[in-house]
Amino acid sequence: MSDQQSITASNFKHLPVLANHVLQALNNLPSAMLNGGLIIDATLGGGGHSALILEAHPNLRLIGLDQDPYARSAASERLRVFGDRVQILPINFANFTPPELAVIVLADLGVSSPQLDNASRGFSFRLDGPVDMRMNPENGITAAELIERLNEKNLADIIYQYGEEKLSRRIARRLKRDLAEKGPYKGTTDLAFAIAGCYPPKLRHKKIHPATRTFQALRIAVNNELKVLDFFLKNSPDWITPGGLLNIISFHSLEDRQVKIAFKDDRRLERVTRKPLLATSIEIDNNPRSRSAKLRIARKQNLAS
Repeated sequence: MSDQQSITASNFKHLPVLANHVLQALNNLPSAMLNGGLIIDATLGGGGHSALILEAHPNLRLIGLDQDPYARSAASERLRVFGDRVQILPINFANFTPPELAVIVLADLGVSSPQLDNASRGFSFRLDGPVDMRMNPENGITAAELIERLNEKNLADIIYQYGEEKLSRRIARRLKRDLAEKGPYKGTTDLAFAIAGCYPPKLRHKKIHPATRTFQALRIAVNNELKVLDFFLKNSPDWITPGGLLNIISFHSLEDRQVKIAFKDDRRLERVTRKPLLATSIEIDNNPRSRSAKLRIARKQNLAS
């Protein structure tokens, strides 16, 4: 059995971020909506948020979506206790049409800790692994293939646009030069070392690793994340019953800006949160991943009234 195949709920566990805010928003819904209503967890992961919601509200049902087979396996184990209240589907939320309207739709847009900590997935430079970064490891091109296919200008544009990296052109030039001279990078630490070498020495040891923004950009591009999010923002309001909630947790400024604009401009939605909800200092101490998390909540309008 491979390292990926051995992932179970016990080692896929991660603390769901901003869980108290999510539960509080749900608690504010009318009791009638919570009696037999449907939750759609569009980014199920290990099932952390969903487990807390189902436990707090025994009459709710869940449809959980995730394209990662290892996440689905872990979530299935974690949510087994809820029996037929749970349905897990192997699908990206961009390709989903709900069978009925939901009282709450939730999306946590971050990469889960187990994905980052599994070197074979190639998301992180902290542990050496293949330059992959695919959310669905069974489909699509890897980050290594993306670097190889793009010309220098297009690669630089992606690193700048998706990573907000000021040294994008210098980094793209280095990556394409190394590819031509040495062939593909052997692993994520090799790639991160090359990116760090594009920084002046005095900037290589800051709190944020020099490769962080480029890795973010490559991951977003490989998984088409911003375009998929745009599709989700356009379609998910139609999945929600009037008065129901759309909760979206983002982890970087590009996503949060996209969510903010969509919530503001979509006449189907009323903003519940004018500013994003953030983690408390206690949560950050217990779960450092929550430091950059931002939750925005909108309510589905009843336009027929």
